[in-house]
Amino acid sequence: MTDSTRDKPSFDSLRALRVERRGHVAEVILRGPGKGNAMGPDFWREMPIVFRAFDAEPEVRAVVVYGDGPHLTYGLDVAAMMADLGSALGGAAQLAGARTRLLETIARLQGSFDAVAACRKPVIAALHGWCIGGGLDLAAACDVRLCSADTRISLREVKLAIVADLGSLQRLPPIIGQGHTRELAYTGKNVDSDWALRTGLVNEVLPDKDALLVRARALADEIAANPPLVVQGIKQVMGFTADPPVAEGLRFVAAWNSAFLQSADLMEAVSAMMSKRTPVFRGE
Repeated sequence: MTDSTRDKPSFDSLRALRVERRGHVAEVILRGPGKGNAMGPDFWREMPIVFRAFDAEPEVRAVVVYGDGPHLTYGLDVAAMMADLGSALGGAAQLAGARTRLLETIARLQGSFDAVAACRKPVIAALHGWCIGGGLDLAAACDVRLCSADTRISLREVKLAIVADLGSLQRLPPIIGQGHTRELAYTGKNVDSDWALRTGLVNEVLPDKDALLVRARALADEIAANPPLVVQGIKQVMGFTADPPVAEGLRFVAAWNSAFLQSADLMEAVSAMMSKRTPVFRGE
């Protein structure tokens, strides 16, 4: 095996992601298997593997992330993740063991997006269709965001009686400001591509997904043509002041949710979602 072959890991066994290469640019395509590229166990396991590999591979100089099909992602695949979350949200969740397991689970999920942010190669998020919950966490962990005109974005966790705990509350304020972040987080409302451009969440809006990918690839190629170690140095220098507060914020929200996530309102949110009705929250 040659050194160049050894530097290029095989991603053939991936289930939630597909990796494609174009010269010095790697593309990561979200592909489910949940509906709307929902983020299930395979996604959370594979993301750190892929982005740590990109970080270590000299031939990769920039990364583009987008979704297979019309949407980036519907966010967390709640049904598929119940095996991981169930033991922490069950009747024994008031005990220290269950809360510790939940704390560890949250930290592990956070690590998937931490790997994106920590990757020394610039990452461009190409948003299209729905970008819900974890999709926004992923976008916030990237360096540059572009979107198509049909993009719809939601920091949806409040609707599920959950404090968003995978990075949006920590990474969005430096991008769009405290006020816009709080509005998204408090309301859980949907916003469109015009809102995203106006607030600085995205740098540019393209007419459709095809045009979006053309623009994202062109930007990645432009970045990849520059001295790679200098580009990586720019990313590390710009992240120097941002990274410690983000890490502290992620630890705090993980501890908060491990203590307070289980609630009557959470059970009501899940029940209402399953039965397709409007939840009634009581603050319990």
